[in-house]
Amino acid sequence: MRGWRLTVGVAGLGVTLVTATTTVLAQRQFQFFAHFSDASGKPIAGVTETDIQVQEDNALGKVLKLEPIDWPVKVAVLIDNGTGSGDRLTHTREGVKGLLQALPAGVEISLQTTAPQPRYLVRPTTDKGAVLQGVDLLTPDSSAGRFVEGLIETATRFDKERADKERGNFFPVIVIVGSLTAEGSSIRDRDVQKMFQQLGTRAMTTHVVMVGPTNQSGTTNVANAIQIGINASKLTGGRYESIAATTRLQTLLPEIGTQVSQAHARQRAQYRVTFERPEGKSGPQIGGIGLAGEKPMVVKLSLDGHMP
Repeated sequence: MRGWRLTVGVAGLGVTLVTATTTVLAQRQFQFFAHFSDASGKPIAGVTETDIQVQEDNALGKVLKLEPIDWPVKVAVLIDNGTGSGDRLTHTREGVKGLLQALPAGVEISLQTTAPQPRYLVRPTTDKGAVLQGVDLLTPDSSAGRFVEGLIETATRFDKERADKERGNFFPVIVIVGSLTAEGSSIRDRDVQKMFQQLGTRAMTTHVVMVGPTNQSGTTNVANAIQIGINASKLTGGRYESIAATTRLQTLLPEIGTQVSQAHARQRAQYRVTFERPEGKSGPQIGGIGLAGEKPMVVKLSLDGHMP
């Protein structure tokens, strides 16, 4: 790491650090995630505590710990198999298989349908072959898919798993295909709000594809599902696509799989930095970034390691 010494100036992240009940020591310690790469974008390995410095208002803090992380993604794939899905069944199956093949090897994947209610075709597994075989079990249902209910249930599952320390750390990813024609969810506003909170606080990336002919009657359920899908993808840095031509599923879903794979590579090449703020710098907020080094270096920082 010689020649890569880095100074990170902290000023303006706008992140709440403390509450009235925290101790003075806790107020002075702060944690964030850092991704170091060279000018070509290649991650820099082997960074140690002595290779970086953290400053706040030109005062030098103390790096307490620098931990390399290698957290995997866990991917939940939810597919609308409700009203009208039979016409696109072949394109859907091919697209989902392409998505799965583009995902990193060894990551946990689950496969669900959303009609007549969200349910597993394949429960979470690291056996990609089993999930690929499960795609052939995808069959149309005469009822409307439940896009929003599927999102809520999946966000809740990932929220519980992230809270369970025995499961280890990971980055959740949701890929969900919904319908522009029909939506059968029965939901409460408070459940949707809770879902958005879970998506934001658990570093979940949500990729949304809405497909099929638009419902000309403009039902409230469909309109709500579209808006919820847009907001979920925007909140989490995911991708939102609305498509009429179902043949596009064959190329779009593999593109999303590649995007997930690239995010996986970025996120696992990070460090979790714990530092002690300089004396007298123990207010409730800390923020912005400035940096300088002896060689060109690109540093990306986040509070939760989320790099979609």
